[in-house]
Amino acid sequence: MRVAAIQFNFDQGESWDGRLARMLDLIARQDAELIVLPELWPNGGFTYENWQPTAQPIDGPLVAALAAVAADRGVTLHAGSFVERTPDGGMANTSLLFDRGGALVATYRKIHLFGFGEGEPTLMSAGTEVVVAKTDLATIGLTTCYDLRFPELYRLLVDRSADIVTVPAAWPASRVDHWSTLARARAIENQTPIIAVNTAGTHGGKTMGGKSVIVDALGQVLAGAGTDEEVITADIDLSAAARWRRDFPVLEDRRLP
Repeated sequence: MRVAAIQFNFDQGESWDGRLARMLDLIARQDAELIVLPELWPNGGFTYENWQPTAQPIDGPLVAALAAVAADRGVTLHAGSFVERTPDGGMANTSLLFDRGGALVATYRKIHLFGFGEGEPTLMSAGTEVVVAKTDLATIGLTTCYDLRFPELYRLLVDRSADIVTVPAAWPASRVDHWSTLARARAIENQTPIIAVNTAGTHGGKTMGGKSVIVDALGQVLAGAGTDEEVITADIDLSAAARWRRDFPVLEDRRLP
């Protein structure tokens, strides 16, 4: 399975329409079966003042444009995340997965909100549902950014038969070493490929760390990005991951109290 991860440069001075047009063009130019975008690329990860005015419902124009490009290109598209205006008038950090026909097959609202009493926890509602989606490519587990620090979520995804796990993020440069280490750790401990897609540029005065990675089930980095806008691609062999789990069945030795 050919995977492309788009490490998008969030330019705070760019218009909403310009940012969307640039992302749609990047998606259209990829030769991949699965494309994964980063967290909050339309709104900005730390640009809190932008969230309310740029939030959109799931039936809004942003989602329609992403569904259309997935259908036009015939790709499975993980659209990263955006600020959703929820039906109750609140906001959520929401990820969407489209199949190659442009149908919305999964919606994940970020469970672990980052900010220690500021930012996300004060402005957004946390998700409550662990999401695994079956597609014709693979069974995909969905997580977002700060989720990466909570290994129990990844165990649940594996228990629900996830073949791969996606991690769109807006992870700052100041802690990017944690990002790189944790992406490999989640792959190693769960024997599951990880597609971890960060942003580049500056969000609300915070420099993003980049360093997106595609990691196989043994924790080997198949493709890695630098710190600027970049698209990385790799082939993920799901049969090799299944063989690794069979030949080294560490997950069968779990002993829970």
